[in-house]
Amino acid sequence: MTVVAQADNGRTAIDLYREYRPDVALLDLRMPSLDAPEVIAVIRQEFRNARIIVVTTFDTDEDIYQCLRAGAMAYLLKGVPPEELLETIRAAHAGQKRIPLEMAAKLTERMSSPELTARELEVLRLLVRGRSNKEIASELSIEEGTVRAHFNNLFQKLEVSDRTQAAMAALRRGLIRLEDTPP
Repeated sequence: MTVVAQADNGRTAIDLYREYRPDVALLDLRMPSLDAPEVIAVIRQEFRNARIIVVTTFDTDEDIYQCLRAGAMAYLLKGVPPEELLETIRAAHAGQKRIPLEMAAKLTERMSSPELTARELEVLRLLVRGRSNKEIASELSIEEGTVRAHFNNLFQKLEVSDRTQAAMAALRRGLIRLEDTPP
């Protein structure tokens, strides 16, 4: 195996993929400019048979789901034994998908959860920022009653009973990231 290129951000990763067309690409989940799911989607749109493996420290069910949905062949945590990494690279090269058992369990849980709407995610993001129902309504130009209805749906979908639990579940599952919620 030979390393043909290294990128320090998502946009460069796409450019280098176009230039070198590696047999297998390894991506970190979080990168400046574009994260792995976005990079994977762009590359796979251009190169349908691209074989991409995500190697990261993040193991939230939403991150795993988004990367695989975008077209990653495998999702590994950094610190994986070298022989497992090499085996995964060879498997991806052969067109096989690989997911460690503990991540498969998280993915199964994620796939059995109801999808949140774009508006529900906006409400959740504002909740994590500490906004009240009134502030959320004002920011989204909707009625407070509509915000309450969104929270009722969120509580049911996230299987929680209050705003604090909803915020914690969103962060734990990777639906919302703190760096995506500036004050």
